[in-house]
Amino acid sequence: MFIKLFLSWWYKDGWLQIMASLNSRNKSVANAFSVNQLLSTLFAPWRRIITYPGASLEDKFRAWSDNVFSRTIGFVIRLVVLLAALLTSLFFSLISLIEIVVWPIIPIGIIAGVVIGIVW
Repeated sequence: MFIKLFLSWWYKDGWLQIMASLNSRNKSVANAFSVNQLLSTLFAPWRRIITYPGASLEDKFRAWSDNVFSRTIGFVIRLVVLLAALLTSLFFSLISLIEIVVWPIIPIGIIAGVVIGIVW
């Protein structure tokens, strides 16, 4: 009875839980890297460093170039973090795919290991 319940859970509910964990892992990666916030502020200045223009044309040009530079730095850093989030998500997706493929083989492997251990 116990073995039947175990195998029923293993090949039905357990396998579905493993598949559902992929979505959960990807959501936790997105939360850990704050992907939504990074995407919404992708072109924002880095650390809100903003230079306000002065009265002269030279001050206005300097403020504009400083602000463009700050936004470029912010964009590059946020893009690198987004790429790291993508790579992490791909890594966890690969791990989940391996789990989904290996999951049904584990009970058979345990039984085969016991049989091989007894025979040898």
